[in-house]
Amino acid sequence: MTRRRIYLDYNATAPLLPAARQAMLDALDAANPSSVHAEGRASRQIIDQARRNVAALFDAKPEHVVFTSGATEAANMLLTPNWQMGRSPVRYSRAYVSAADHPCVLSGGQFASDAVQQIAVRPDGVLDLDALRAALAAHDASAGLPLVMLHNANNETGVLQPVEDIASIVRAAGGLIIYDAVQAAGRIPLDISAGYADFFIVSSHKIGGPKGAGAIIGASDLLMPRPLIKGGGQEKSHRAGTENIPGIAGFGAAAREALAQLDGIEAIKNKRVRIEALIHQHAPGATIYGEGAGRLPNTVFFSMPGVKAETAQIAFDLAGVALSAGSACSSGKVGPSHVLKAMGHADQAGALRISIGSGTTDNDIEFFGTALEKFVSGRRRASAA
Repeated sequence: MTRRRIYLDYNATAPLLPAARQAMLDALDAANPSSVHAEGRASRQIIDQARRNVAALFDAKPEHVVFTSGATEAANMLLTPNWQMGRSPVRYSRAYVSAADHPCVLSGGQFASDAVQQIAVRPDGVLDLDALRAALAAHDASAGLPLVMLHNANNETGVLQPVEDIASIVRAAGGLIIYDAVQAAGRIPLDISAGYADFFIVSSHKIGGPKGAGAIIGASDLLMPRPLIKGGGQEKSHRAGTENIPGIAGFGAAAREALAQLDGIEAIKNKRVRIEALIHQHAPGATIYGEGAGRLPNTVFFSMPGVKAETAQIAFDLAGVALSAGSACSSGKVGPSHVLKAMGHADQAGALRISIGSGTTDNDIEFFGTALEKFVSGRRRASAA
C-alpha cells in the first residue's frame, strides 16, 4: 500500500496544471516561429497567444512582454547599467536591492559588486523606507541614475512590500523601479498600469506552468535594457534565440488559469489561517515570521524553539509532508536563512516554509496538523527520557 503524501511547497514550484501540460503537448511538434511559411506562422500564433495570456495577468500590453528562460535570466537582463531609450543610451550607475531579496537579485546581475547596495528590512520583513530614502538621497547622480529592484512578495516569508510608497520614493529620486513578482504572480492581483512598477519579472513554474520559461513585463517598451543574449532578432531583438515554444505555450496556459483563480484568494488565505492555528495549537512558542505584516495568502514561514529546520524537514518528509526549510534555491546551503538574518534573527537555526495552492485540500491541512502534533510530542518524549 502506497503511503499518503501531501505537497505543501508551492513556492518552490507549483504542480504542473493540466491545461499547461496539454498546451505543451500540442506545441511539441511546432515549427520554427521565425519561418514565414504556414507552419511557422502557426507557431508564431502559439507564442502570440501565450504573450497575451501573460500580459493579462499583469494588466500589461502583450507587446511589452519579453519571454526568457526564467526569472533568473530576467533579473540578470534587467540588472544592468546599460539601457536604451530608443537609440539613445541611458546609464544606471548603481543598483539598490533589499537585504531579503532572492539570490538572483542580490547577485546584482551585470552590476559590479561595489555598485550594488542592500537596503535593510524591518523585523517584520517590510523594507525600511527611511533607509531607502536615505540611500537614494545620497546617490551620485553625476555617474548615472539609480535602479531599484525588489521583491514585492518575499519567497520565504510571503511578506508583501508597500509598492506604492516605494515607487513614490524611487520616482522622486529619478530612479527605475523593478519588482520581482515571482511569488506574487497568480496569488495577488498585479497591475503594471497602476504606475508603481516599470518592470515585473515572473517565472512560469511558480504559477503551474513548466520550468525553463519566464518573462519580463514592462510598463512600456520605450526604455529597455541592452540585450543580455545577443544573436537573431527574436523577441523584438531583446532576447535572441529560437523560442522555447512548448515552454511558452505551457506558461501562457498557466497564466490564463492563474488569472481565473485570483477569485479564490480568500479561500487560500482561510486555509493559511487554519495552518497557523494548528502551529500555535501543537507547537507552543513557535514563531511565525512576518505574522504582523501583510503577507501572501498562501505562505507560512515558522520556527519552533530548539528545533533545527533541517531536522524538522526530514521528519515531516518521512511523515509524508513535503515542505521546505526556506528557499529551494538555498536548500543546499548550510547556515541560517539570509532572510531571517536580514530581519534580525541571525541566531535562529532556520525555519520551515509551508506554501499552498488551489490544489491544497482541508484534508491536507489536517494531515499536516497530525504530523506536526506527532513531531512535537515525539520530541517531548525524547527529552523526558
